[in-house]
Order: sequence, then structure tokens, then C-alpha cells
Amino acid sequence: MKNFRRLFENNEAWANAVLAEDPGFFKRGERKQEPHFLWIGCADSRVPAEQVTGAVPGDIFVHRNIGNQVWETDINLLSVLHYALEVLKVKHLIVCGHTNCGAIKAAYGGGGFGVVDHWLSDIRNVMRWNRAELAAIPNVRDRLDRLTELNVLRQVGVLARTPTVRDEWAKGRRPLLHGLVYDVKNGHLRSIVDGIDSAEKAEALLPRT
Repeated sequence: MKNFRRLFENNEAWANAVLAEDPGFFKRGERKQEPHFLWIGCADSRVPAEQVTGAVPGDIFVHRNIGNQVWETDINLLSVLHYALEVLKVKHLIVCGHTNCGAIKAAYGGGGFGVVDHWLSDIRNVMRWNRAELAAIPNVRDRLDRLTELNVLRQVGVLARTPTVRDEWAKGRRPLLHGLVYDVKNGHLRSIVDGIDSAEKAEALLPRT
């Protein structure tokens, strides 16, 4: 219970600090949200979108799941995506993976993880499609880091072929798609791909199978 109570203590300290610096902050946020970004990230507790980017509440609309996956059958993600584009008019869609990712390591290592195995199947497809490149990397840690990058590329590619994104592009509205990796050992973000604004540019990110 001590850790749970600490959440409220931290919250009170944070809210008071925000009010001291900007008395109108919460009143502005109460009226509406106008985020610039949709962040599709991993559920890992070490990668909170606002903190690693220095954003404030209201900047980023967030969807997180195990392994920062974009499934075309995931009604949760598709609903978030639709709301972000159709209602909030978000202009930047970010898929962010991270190093030392449990989902990447689980997919790579094989074994049984129950229901999670279904969720990891697309990462295992990424491994299969890129088997030769991954096998040529002698160091396992470097191999996992590359698999993280390849998974981000894959998920950006899948995001680009969702009907919601393609409808936006067809209307002449240009949400830009970006793929990032967060390095947990130093706290830095790096770009894997950025500025994808058409189906043609996205095609190169998806394997031809």
C-alpha cells in the first residue's frame, strides 16, 4: 500500500508545481485536447511517451501494447487511430519500439507464453522474413536491437495500409508516419524511418510475401 499511496502524494506535488508555474494550465486542458501526435508504443513501464519526449499532458495521444504492434484486426488500436485522425486531426503517427524489449526477446527465444504467443506471431514473421540479415549479426544483443528496428519498420508499414490512414491520404490530408526506437540504456530516441506520407513510400517497408 505504501507504493500505491505514493502515487497520490506524487500527483499532488506535480499538480501543485504545474499550477505554480502556469495557473491556467488545467483550465485550458479541460476545454479540449489538441494533441500533435499519436504514439503507438510498447506497454513497457520504462518507456512513458510524455517523459521520454519531454511532452506535457495534451501533446500526445497514446496507444500502448506489448511490442508496439499494429494489428489490422485490433479494434482497440483501430478505434484509437480513427479517433486520432478523424476527431483530433493528429498530423503525426509514431510507432516507437525500444531496446531490451521483452516481447522481442520472447519472440526471438521461442518457447511457450500462452495467449501472448498469438500476439508475438507478427514479430516472429519479421524474424522469418529477415532471417538471413539477422543470422549475419554475430552478437545476440545487436541482433535483438536490429529485430527491434525491423519490427518498427513492419508496424509502420502495416499502419500505412490501414483504411483510416489511406482514406486520409486520399482526401489530400497528410498524416506523416514515423518509426522510432528508444534506447533504455541511455534514454535517447533515434529515428528509423520518418515522413512516410503515401502508400507508395510505405510499400518498401513491408516484405513481399
